[in-house]
Amino acid sequence: MALVQPSALSFGSINFKPSSWSTRFSTSHSRSSNIPVKPSLLTSLHRSLQFSSPPCARSGKVLASVQGSHETNESSLVVCFGEMLIDFVPTINGLALAEAPAFKKAPGGAPANVAVGIARLDGSSAFIGKVGEDEFGYMLADILKQNNVNNEGMRFDPGARTALAFVTLKNNGEREFMFYRNPSADMLLEESELDLDLIRKAKIFHYGSISLITEPCKSAHIAATKAAKEAGVLLSYDPNLRLPLWPSAESAREGILSIWDTADIIKISEEEIVFLTNGEDPYDDNVEFSGRVKGLKVEPVDTTGAGDAFVAGVLSKLAADVSLLKDEHRLREALSFANACGAITVTERGAIPALPTTEAVTNALLKAVA
Repeated sequence: MALVQPSALSFGSINFKPSSWSTRFSTSHSRSSNIPVKPSLLTSLHRSLQFSSPPCARSGKVLASVQGSHETNESSLVVCFGEMLIDFVPTINGLALAEAPAFKKAPGGAPANVAVGIARLDGSSAFIGKVGEDEFGYMLADILKQNNVNNEGMRFDPGARTALAFVTLKNNGEREFMFYRNPSADMLLEESELDLDLIRKAKIFHYGSISLITEPCKSAHIAATKAAKEAGVLLSYDPNLRLPLWPSAESAREGILSIWDTADIIKISEEEIVFLTNGEDPYDDNVEFSGRVKGLKVEPVDTTGAGDAFVAGVLSKLAADVSLLKDEHRLREALSFANACGAITVTERGAIPALPTTEAVTNALLKAVA
């Protein structure tokens, strides 16, 4: 069993300062919880990573286990499902949207970021989602292709635009979002448009919670997850809390938790744990084993996509060999690799443009120990 939860990831996500993206992990006994969860792997970025047991509403922790059947899957393909959009990032940090003199256009969307991140790390990935039949939509499809991501599962909607997000970068490096999606094409993906054969070929199926907010995408999401589960595919879930997109905080909490117990891997931040457990301390738990994986010191510019880069690093390693979860030494190596992915990404603006290659990550890790 394993749980991943945040600790001091101080390079610019939450505690923003040029320190290190570190990873913390632990294992613990299962405990009762008000969050309906079965064993799953919780990966937490923004501050650290911790491996442990079932989530406890009191402590905010989530449990994890890996089904043995997943290890026999010979495929290393990671299929990412959900939104792909255009992020508009201010060229100057610390200004409100209305004050920003200009914005840099950057492809984004958490699931798409992860897909590109994995491909940049020499992994095999595919993206399933919907964009508008417009210039931005075609541009995003081309970006996936250029980055060696399989985009056969991408659909184009002639009646809705590709989603846009304006992202404010505050002085502490954190972000605020303003979305344009009323509705955007990603919200209109239908179950009949799913490439189920592609999903069933995957080793890991990765998705978020934004695709659960409205129909018909919600039903498509559930159908895709069901098909993956029945095919023995490892399920990776990123709650990716974006409250402005939900009707209310309670609907967000209910929606995110509604599919919690189907996931094998859950990536979550400390703030998201606090939100889901109604303000409980995410670090209040007794553990048998714990440790920390050192991170890299960087000068942060933009935290957009840092968590997705981290997830891409973890999933690329897991897709190659899920058994590393049972080997502490190899797990530490994988987490160090993922930490470096996140750290490198915050040194540039935008998500996909900043995602690192394997060579860049390797060089950064070698430099850190030199």
